[in-house]
Amino acid sequence: MNNGLRMAVRKDGHRDRGACSNLSWHRVRKSFLISSFTFLILHFSFLISGCARMGNPDGGWYDDTPPRVVGASPEDRATGVKAQKVVINFNEFIKIEDAQNKVIVSPPQLEMAEIKAAGKRIIVELKDSLKENTTYTVDFSDAITDNNEGNPMGNYTYSFSTGDHIDTLEVGGYCLNAENLEPLKGMLVGLYEANDTTDSLFYKKPFMRVSRTNGSGRFTIKGVAPGNYVVYALQDADGDFLFSQKSETIGYLTTDTIRPTWKPDVRQDTVWADSLHIADIKRVHYTHFLPDELTLLCYQHPLTDRSLLKQERTEPQKMTFYFTYGSDSLPRIEGLNFRSDSAFVVEASERLDTVTYWLRDTTLVNQDTLQYVLTYMMTDTLGQLVMQSDTLESLAKVSYEKRMKELQKEREKWEKEQERHRKRGEPYDSVMREKPLQPKLSVSGQMDPLQRLYITMPEPLVDCDTSAVHLYVMVDSTWYRAPHEMRQTATLQYLLDAEWQVGTEYSLEIDSAAFRGLYGQVNNAMKQGIKVRTEDEYSKLIVEISPNPVGAADSVARIVVELMDTSDKPVRRAVADERGIARFPFLKPATYYLRAYIDQNGNGQWDTGDYDLDRQPEPVYYFPEEVECKAKWDVSRQWNFNATPRFRQKPAKITKQKPDKEKQLKNRNLERARQLGIQYMKDLGVKN
Repeated sequence: MNNGLRMAVRKDGHRDRGACSNLSWHRVRKSFLISSFTFLILHFSFLISGCARMGNPDGGWYDDTPPRVVGASPEDRATGVKAQKVVINFNEFIKIEDAQNKVIVSPPQLEMAEIKAAGKRIIVELKDSLKENTTYTVDFSDAITDNNEGNPMGNYTYSFSTGDHIDTLEVGGYCLNAENLEPLKGMLVGLYEANDTTDSLFYKKPFMRVSRTNGSGRFTIKGVAPGNYVVYALQDADGDFLFSQKSETIGYLTTDTIRPTWKPDVRQDTVWADSLHIADIKRVHYTHFLPDELTLLCYQHPLTDRSLLKQERTEPQKMTFYFTYGSDSLPRIEGLNFRSDSAFVVEASERLDTVTYWLRDTTLVNQDTLQYVLTYMMTDTLGQLVMQSDTLESLAKVSYEKRMKELQKEREKWEKEQERHRKRGEPYDSVMREKPLQPKLSVSGQMDPLQRLYITMPEPLVDCDTSAVHLYVMVDSTWYRAPHEMRQTATLQYLLDAEWQVGTEYSLEIDSAAFRGLYGQVNNAMKQGIKVRTEDEYSKLIVEISPNPVGAADSVARIVVELMDTSDKPVRRAVADERGIARFPFLKPATYYLRAYIDQNGNGQWDTGDYDLDRQPEPVYYFPEEVECKAKWDVSRQWNFNATPRFRQKPAKITKQKPDKEKQLKNRNLERARQLGIQYMKDLGVKN
């Protein structure tokens, strides 16, 4: 038809007006093109739906159809099965992606099942003996794709029963990190019968049925029989489906039991025309299994076992010891090749899990090897704290000889520099001065009204003259002495406490030799101007928690509200008052997020759970929206901890564990059809 039209039009080199009758040449050509293009699109649609083939080496159609199950042995949902080998057949060559992590066999297999793809088949061989009257499920999730184009089959579960029926109930929910509500991927979630009387069930008996969480922390346990169950989650480090190591992350529900059930329900499925436009919204009837929003807040059991982790002497003047857990007493050192009486200044962390011994005597500092007996508290094989003595030696990282050579090079360099000054007639020194002690200030230039000013020393002090530390305040262009107090808060840290006024200038001046270090160095004179920022540079945030989850009768528990930055790190915290109100004055303009926890024991920190004591972690909540604070703004937020389910509370912007990327059919034939249509129009000489 195309060639015929062209011959009629071009027969004498110009338009045949007689042949066109009452239609103009343009109308004929346009009508023809529309009809031809419509035919072309219909032809393409027919080919897409019925004539797909693998690959497109000739520029033809892609294979965009997912693989399809055409049979199985034993059949899917078969009963009375005795065979431990399952073969699932497909209509095309397939492959399995990451079977070890994505495919879950339930009941759990103590000896890992062998799962492999072979051409158009998947073969599953169960190594454990089959249990009587039990439904087995092999949940492939989205691991199955075709071999050539990677078209995903979608979530697929195969099941069979060794009894006379198939159990079809499901239990679903989420696993979250109890401390920060991060979704936990790869957690095993399993069921036990509620009437199981086994002592220490979680320690001694594997799960009855099991599932694994995805990138959203979501799990679905399938093939569940009617009954009452308890639910546990486990980050199984050794593959035994037991809580066998205290380093394993665990979680369990505080409620006694759950009872799986179902109901008919309707959901709305959105059909997209493309990535921006909705083609249709369909009402789909389905079976809704319950419960499907269980939330397990998971935690790591307190690792209270104490042992010596390592010891090091990175600097010759100090030895540091690292322990796996804290203690209520310091270690004791007995020197073997040196006198250890009064030989140290001790610097220790709050829990005494990191302890540093500064050597007082420079002769010990210059001694490359120190041998000693270290006596400390250690956990034995029975879990009891006992006294342990180890014979150790500490080697200086840089030997005394090498340090002396480096010092000599430094001296020679200094002497040459002074000689150049002398020859030029410039001032010079004849004696090399000892390096001064160099304290560090925690602020410089400007500070916030609520900020604290710390002075950190490079080594322990033997003398601190607080009268040589002066603070001045400017009032009406005149400097006055400002009242202040300086006190030691740690071995190397001192706090300069004063009433800092907004919008006010201060001057901190420290006389020379105010501080004398352990090895004789003193500080040079110091002067630092400080200006406290004005109130207009800040925002104010008030958070009102209602209803207040802490009862008036509870005199210990309190609500701690934390401001989190965009990295989910706390930058400020406040304790809510008895009315549930937390205040954040002098807040730097920024976008914040809110986290709160119930400090049940009033110790000022979040505490994890303890399975042996049946103690859950202290409850943590996130405000589900970001909070924008601008300068000069007073911002307030009402917060009901239970208004949003816990698994939806944490804002996506600060959630580090992102959902798994959903596999989708590529639908490349639509684009292919569009391209072929454009090329066909070009062949006809039609411009875009």
